[in-house]
Amino acid sequence: MKTNLLKGKTESSPLRLLCASLLAVAMLPMGSFGMAAAQAIKPVPAQASATARGALSPLKHIRAGVLDVAYAELGPAAGPVVILLHGWPYDIHSYDDVAPALAAKGYRVLVPYARGYGDTRFLSAKTMRNAEPAALAQDIIDFMDALKIQRAELAGYDWGARSADIVAALWPERVKALVSVSGYLIGSQESGKNPLPPKAELQWWYQYYFATDRGRDGYDKYRHDFAKLIWQLASPKWNFDDATFERSAAALDNPDQVALVIHNYRWRLGLAKGEAKYAALEKKLATFPAIGVPTITMEGDANGAPHPPAEAYAKRFTGKYEYRLIKGGIGHNLPQEDPQAFIQAVIDADHL
Repeated sequence: MKTNLLKGKTESSPLRLLCASLLAVAMLPMGSFGMAAAQAIKPVPAQASATARGALSPLKHIRAGVLDVAYAELGPAAGPVVILLHGWPYDIHSYDDVAPALAAKGYRVLVPYARGYGDTRFLSAKTMRNAEPAALAQDIIDFMDALKIQRAELAGYDWGARSADIVAALWPERVKALVSVSGYLIGSQESGKNPLPPKAELQWWYQYYFATDRGRDGYDKYRHDFAKLIWQLASPKWNFDDATFERSAAALDNPDQVALVIHNYRWRLGLAKGEAKYAALEKKLATFPAIGVPTITMEGDANGAPHPPAEAYAKRFTGKYEYRLIKGGIGHNLPQEDPQAFIQAVIDADHL
């Protein structure tokens, strides 16, 4: 594993043709950063990987806020808590290798399915199928409250990183440390109105597709095909096999998956409303609040998904902070593509 670190405290199938054309413009340039050596850990052996895939089951359930949350739990009950948060269109199996390794280090590891994924369900059919960022972050606080967890380290990527960022920004007393792939992902509907350069807009093609009825129906009809295309575009050098994909794609069969994904992306464009009960939180997020908890942000050197350059968000982290560029063709699903790097970041952030 090779890493590039910026240390210190800051101040503030037809699908193949589409895949090939989009990949040509899918990457935004990353800045250059100072070099330092990351502490090495032993690779997870092959037999541990096989065990890990069974280690995330059987799932537990707990009522938390508006949800019945399905989650995996590993490690000693009295250990320091780490909550691992997945993205879209992925699931908890992104942490097949990470979770058991952290549990072996003495951590109590919790890996919840987000609303609309796997066996997580809404408690009421009347609850709005809302996926605005504040709602997803509130789910994490509700989950911690239900389990009587006062403080935890949060680690995630994609939607999971955004939720972790929000919790760290708005409820810093609940977060011991943070690991965030792609860094500071807090946004707002107002900021979403700003047009991007054409190549950057092209990366968001699915967001505009989801803004249409055709896009909603297409995602519903071709859910697994759609997810596999996103995996390929977001991680162009990750040679995942069919079994790995299908294990995670099963989580997308949740009955609320389509409604929540469509709402999330339409909300970002101002095409869908949120709920009034989250308005105060969204107003705070629109100010782009700083994150002061100890943080390590990470990026794969082959991330084909839309993501900000690290130099654009460094000043958003005002506490102890490191940035790590993970080399070797690592894409968007960093914890699954390079679990050793992610494990090390969780351990190191805990000791910043």
